[in-house]
Amino acid sequence: MTIYKLLSVLLEYPEQDLLDALPEIRLALDDSLDVNEAERAVVRKFLARLDRGNLTELQEEYVQTFDLTPEHSLHLTHHLFGDDKNRGPALIDLTELYKDYGVEVATKELPDYLPLILEFAAYQEDSEAQDFLSDAVKVFAVLAVNLEKANSPYAPLVRIIENRASLNRLAA
Repeated sequence: MTIYKLLSVLLEYPEQDLLDALPEIRLALDDSLDVNEAERAVVRKFLARLDRGNLTELQEEYVQTFDLTPEHSLHLTHHLFGDDKNRGPALIDLTELYKDYGVEVATKELPDYLPLILEFAAYQEDSEAQDFLSDAVKVFAVLAVNLEKANSPYAPLVRIIENRASLNRLAA
């Protein structure tokens, strides 16, 4: 399991299935060759938090964090356009990109939903995924800062994404 797939799963709304799968997620994390030790430590800390959490409390925190606080939206184009009419073409472009790769989005989420973007990145070669994510590196930075200001446990996960997206920028 790639780091992008792991992060995609962890940034979704927490359900009992997630808590039940924590042992398998830990094994996947330990077996993953594309995760460095710093990233592994961040994800382990987040998993430990899930272990200690009550599902209802985790769900309430998730809703408060991502659904009720616009500055924490997991819909990336929201950070660029808000509800501006220019958001529509960006969403269409992203949908077209998915189609170009033969990906049919089978979810009710918009194509800019971060877990969906990470799911897409998980099926790319690492350099291609970094290139894809690098287009949104500034959005990841803003989202991470906003989450850090709120002391959200999700902030370090977003920092992993930002750091990986930044690697491509540094190499260019």
